[in-house]
Amino acid sequence: MDFDMLGLAPRLVAKLAEQGIKDPTPIQAQAIPHAMNGRDVMGLAQTGTGKTAAFGLPMIDALMKAGVKPEPKTARGLILAPTRELAKQIADNLSAYTQGSHLKVNLVVGGAGIVAQMKRLERGTDLLVATPGRLIDLLDRKAVRLNETHYLVLDEADQMLDMGFIHALRQIAPLLATPRQTMMFSATMPKLMTELAASFLNDPIRVQVAPPGKAIEKIEQSVHFVAKAAKNDLLIELLDKHRNERAIVFGRTKHGCEKLHKMLEAKGFASVSIHGNKSQGQRERAIEGFKNGKLRVLVATDVAARGLDIPEVKHVYNYDLPNVAENYVHRIGRTARAGADGMAIAFCAPDEMIELLDIQKAMKADIPVASGRPWEVQPGQKKKPNGGGGGGRRGGGGQRRSHGGGGKPAHAAAKPASGNRRRRKSGRGAA
Repeated sequence: MDFDMLGLAPRLVAKLAEQGIKDPTPIQAQAIPHAMNGRDVMGLAQTGTGKTAAFGLPMIDALMKAGVKPEPKTARGLILAPTRELAKQIADNLSAYTQGSHLKVNLVVGGAGIVAQMKRLERGTDLLVATPGRLIDLLDRKAVRLNETHYLVLDEADQMLDMGFIHALRQIAPLLATPRQTMMFSATMPKLMTELAASFLNDPIRVQVAPPGKAIEKIEQSVHFVAKAAKNDLLIELLDKHRNERAIVFGRTKHGCEKLHKMLEAKGFASVSIHGNKSQGQRERAIEGFKNGKLRVLVATDVAARGLDIPEVKHVYNYDLPNVAENYVHRIGRTARAGADGMAIAFCAPDEMIELLDIQKAMKADIPVASGRPWEVQPGQKKKPNGGGGGGRRGGGGQRRSHGGGGKPAHAAAKPASGNRRRRKSGRGAA
């Protein structure tokens, strides 16, 4: 199947061909025909599967055929994304698809000057890509109206819920035009997602290309059981084996990531960091340097787990394991992009054993062990709290699951199969 067979306008298909995009991905082949028919769509797919074109191309096709200009301070189509990085990537892709047409694409995100954004919105926009918080700010200032917005997309909707945007979404929904077409894309389908879909979508077609929580098959995964105090040395040892290849290192906290970046820089690695304490300009410069190869190691919090599309990333390191199991799949999805191979290496300290068990449960698969032995989960051990970990050094090796040992007892370890493990609430606004 090619894009001609999906019913897209020849002009749009030609523009895709100019960019080397000829064959639709599975999510595009499934979603585009239904979207072209005006149906609401609920798409389940991991990042890196081509979702932007899946929702973007049908909207562009419809807006091109309509041939009308937007009214001042209005948006004809709205795409909401949870992070600045993902929003920018979506806007860049949509701008490429609409190049040479009369359609205008605008991006509004936090961390950038709101006055300049208000100015750009004055003449109206065809496709507005926004993060929920900044859109609310602009609505409060009456810089944009949504009463003529007949197309709505919620991308990475599960992460928007994780980050606490549910109230913003409920505030935005009544302001949109009716009737409208809505498309929602998510990598996982928690219970709250089902409720969100029921309130936003009307008789949706459900398309799915991979089971939620399943990692990309071309990613070679491994885990090192390592004491917290030994993580830095292990990371340096592994990174040193591929200094000329791009790697993303994920940490849990902003402070921890900045500290890790400075340590790597001091060791001679071309490193940079992105997290919530960085301005939008700093984040964009960091990502641009990583994309063009001047920087080889990107240290990041989960702000980068979705939205970064850099095909040359060969290695993803989970220096700190995420405390939301599904985020592990999103993190490692930064490698093995566009059909390439990739490696995902996880570090597991004694006090992260519950996180690892939850990740393996979510994926329905064990991660192969590269070194060390699984830690014993101790009575009373709990998951790390929101925003905890990643910043400090902790000694100790923890008790091993097998006898023969070789490690000091971990001060914060936990008990495996007790069934009393308490699930953390999803992270709020972690950046």
